[in-house]
Amino acid sequence: MATLGIILNEAAGGGRCGRLAPPVLAELALAHDLTVRRTRGPGHGVTLARELADTVDVVVSVGGDGTLFEVVNGLMAVDGRRPALALLPLGTGNSFGRDVGVVDVPSARAALSRATPRPVDVVRVTHADGVVHYVNLLSVGFAAEVGDLTNRRFKRLGALGYIAAVLVQVTRLAPRPFPFAPGADATDTAPLTLLSLSNSRYTGGDMMMAPEARIDDGCVDVVRIGAMGRRRLLSCFPKLFRGTHLQMQEVSSRHVGAVRFEPGPSVPVMLDGEIEMLSLREVEVLPGALEMWA
Repeated sequence: MATLGIILNEAAGGGRCGRLAPPVLAELALAHDLTVRRTRGPGHGVTLARELADTVDVVVSVGGDGTLFEVVNGLMAVDGRRPALALLPLGTGNSFGRDVGVVDVPSARAALSRATPRPVDVVRVTHADGVVHYVNLLSVGFAAEVGDLTNRRFKRLGALGYIAAVLVQVTRLAPRPFPFAPGADATDTAPLTLLSLSNSRYTGGDMMMAPEARIDDGCVDVVRIGAMGRRRLLSCFPKLFRGTHLQMQEVSSRHVGAVRFEPGPSVPVMLDGEIEMLSLREVEVLPGALEMWA
């Protein structure tokens, strides 16, 4: 019988997680030895994952992509043996689960029952003030600026707040450089609308930002959207859900193991759906750093 450390974010999905999780956990307790810990606020999932790492076989992230982000960072802070990782996706986006076939309660239940681990790359981000890790994507430019504006002005509106922030940010659209060097290439200093360093294919639920990304290939997909006008940007949005934006002339994608950034001021950075103000230095893939029950 595997021992499962449950990290439960009851606030995820606007409280949906807190309503749906109890019966699922009660069912899991029939087949597994459970230790349940509830997050009390932002960042608490990091602490809980680190504390549970020495006592359980698997840490189960119960929430959304933000919860998973914290759990991954807690596990990556552990020296030596790390427990496996599993998902019970009850948050808003649940983007990463699409790449491991865990998209709802039945598929999460099946993954925990099957107990088949697969290696998952983790991406280490070095910035001016330290290090952070992610498994989904890092983005700067338009998407991160929308997320930052949502948090600062429209959070109380829920999903409508994100739409409001998109509309405001479109009116402010001003492509800018984020000097970066993918792999061994020279530094790219051209103005960008958006830059995404994707470990997995999806973001924002079912938006296929990096359709060619793989979570176990030792690379991030550098999706670069160059300068474009407001109307052209709006025409890009439907394509993102199909992954056909890569066919646009302003868009390019390539696989690399590391990306360097020139030192600069802190900017909004989206990490697995979370917004942080960072001065980026380097992004490096750690191949197979975690195992996930998929």
